[in-house]
Amino acid sequence: MRGFHPCRLSLLLTLLCLWAPGKAFTKTSPLAPEPDWGWVAGCAGSFTRSDFQRIFEGQYLRSGSAPGNIEVLEHSVRIRTAGDVWQEVPFANDGAQASVGAQSKPGALRFWRRASEMAPASAAKPLQGVKIAIDPGHLGGEWARMEERFFQMGKTRPVAEGDLTLSVAKKLKPALEKLGADVTLLRRSDRPVTADRSKTLRPAAEADLSPGFSPDRLRRHSELFFYRISEIRARAQLVNERIKPDMVLCLHFNAEEWGEPDSPQLQPRNHMHALVNGGYSEKELEADDIRSDMLRHVFSRVAEEAIPLCETVVEAMAEETGLPPFTYFSNNVLKVGQSPYLYARNLLANRLYHAPVVFLEPYVMNSQPVWKRVQMGDYSGQKLVDGQMRKSIATEYADGVVEGVARYYRQSRPAR
Repeated sequence: MRGFHPCRLSLLLTLLCLWAPGKAFTKTSPLAPEPDWGWVAGCAGSFTRSDFQRIFEGQYLRSGSAPGNIEVLEHSVRIRTAGDVWQEVPFANDGAQASVGAQSKPGALRFWRRASEMAPASAAKPLQGVKIAIDPGHLGGEWARMEERFFQMGKTRPVAEGDLTLSVAKKLKPALEKLGADVTLLRRSDRPVTADRSKTLRPAAEADLSPGFSPDRLRRHSELFFYRISEIRARAQLVNERIKPDMVLCLHFNAEEWGEPDSPQLQPRNHMHALVNGGYSEKELEADDIRSDMLRHVFSRVAEEAIPLCETVVEAMAEETGLPPFTYFSNNVLKVGQSPYLYARNLLANRLYHAPVVFLEPYVMNSQPVWKRVQMGDYSGQKLVDGQMRKSIATEYADGVVEGVARYYRQSRPAR
C-alpha cells in the first residue's frame, strides 16, 4: 500500500472524470451510462437569467464559463446534451417570479423535500418523518488496505476509515430516530454494496488505460474502478431509486500524508471541513453524464437546501469537536456559503446523489491526537485525553452531527 495524500487523491479523482469513448459523438466518464436528458424539457421558465447565472457561475463553475457545452444566452440557456445535439431551456423574465414546476416542489425532477415544505413538527421531534440516508464512507475490514485508507503502527489498533465511519453511522442511526427521523444505512457491514469486484471490472479498466500499461497498473486501475466508482454508483442507485431521502449524510475522516504504510507518519495537524456539490472544471463538463448530473443539481435547486444544511451541521460539529477549519490551497474547489468550514467540490458521491448531501471530513486520522483516540476505542462517558475529558471519537462525531441536523430542522421547519 502506498501512503495517502489528499492532493494525490484529488489528481486521481480528476483523472476519473475524463471521458471514455461510447457511441459516436458521446463522451462519458468510467462506468457511467449515457444520460437520459428527458427531464430538461420540464425546466422551462424555472429560472430568470440573472438567478441562473448567480447559482451556475457562483457555485458550479470554477472557470466561470463552459464554452461548447453550456451557453447562457439572453433569453435561454443552451445545453449540449450529446454530440452536436443542443437543447434550449427558456428563462423566466427578469423581475418576474420563476414558474412553479418540478424544480420548485417535489415531483419529476426531485424526490426530496425542503425542511420548509414539511409538515410542522414539535421541538422534541424536529426530525419527525424526515428521511435520512447515512453513507459510511469507504469500506472496512479486508477492503481497507486496497483502498489505502488504512494504516497501523506496530501491533497497535489499526486505523481504517471505513471501520471508523461505520461505527459513527451505527451511533447516528438510533440517535436520529429518537428525534423522529426515518434512517437508512447504505451499508451495515464492512462489505461492499456493489456486486462488482476488481476482477470483473478488469476489461473496463483495461479499456480506460493507454497502451503499454504494466500488469500492476492494470490491477490498481481495476481496484480503483471497484472501490471508488462501482461502489459509489451502487450506493447512488440505492439513494435515488429505493430510499429517496430528504438528505444524505456522507461520513468521512480526513488524512495528511503518512508516508509508507510500514512506518506511517503522525502529524500535528487536526482539522475539519464539509463539502457540497459544485466547483466543476471546464474539462469535467465535456463528459455528457457529468454535465447532466451537474445541471440536474442546478435545476432542482439542491444548493438552496444543501448549503444552509451543511453550514448548520458543520458549525455544530465545530462546537462539539473544537476542530479548526481546513483551508484548501488546491484549485479543485470553490468557497461557498458563510462558514469557513464549507467548500463546493465535485465528488462522485455528492454529484450522483440527487438529494442534498452533507459531506463531512472531520479529524485527521493520522494526527497525533486522533491516532491516540482511535487506540482508546469506543467507551461510555468521558476519559482523559491530553489533559481534557473527552467522549470517544465516534460518540463525539455522532453527537455533533445529531445536534447540527436537529438544529437545522428546528430553525427551518414549521413549528407545531
